[in-house]
Amino acid sequence: MKFVAWFRRFEENFIALLLVTMTLLVFVEVIMRFVFNAGIHWVQEVTLYCSAWLVLLGASWGVREGAHIGVDAFVKVLPPNQRKWLTLIALSLCLFYCCLFMYGSWVYLSKLARIGIEMEDLPIEKWKTMSVLFIGFVLLVIRFLEVGWKVLTNQQDGFHLADEAKESMQLADELKKQ
Repeated sequence: MKFVAWFRRFEENFIALLLVTMTLLVFVEVIMRFVFNAGIHWVQEVTLYCSAWLVLLGASWGVREGAHIGVDAFVKVLPPNQRKWLTLIALSLCLFYCCLFMYGSWVYLSKLARIGIEMEDLPIEKWKTMSVLFIGFVLLVIRFLEVGWKVLTNQQDGFHLADEAKESMQLADELKKQ
């Protein structure tokens, strides 16, 4: 369990580092362009790859934390047994989708590595920066399998999606009390 806790912290810190890196690079680039009338030619490409890493790793983190928004009004009215099976069917479809992307990204990354294409502005092989395609979907598969196990063992009921309507109503109630 120590590895799991370590990996969770690493994942969150890495996502935060990506966000801070992107923000600082864009800030410096804006200052360079508008104040000094010059720019750093590789910033745009690095920011693009940072955002790709942020999105794909963030998707996995969102499944782990139940932060994704979903419309589950229909599912909530079903009896628990039907809700469980519908969740498992949805998880199966998610896993199928992720496996398709894993396979496609593996083929794509293999071709990039074989050809030896580099990034446009930096001397880094492109397959290394694009490896998040495979890594992100592997992490998503792991997260969906975790959710599936929790649903099968009755530790969790559904995906645990973010419920913005419920949160909004709670905020409105709190404001009324003030």
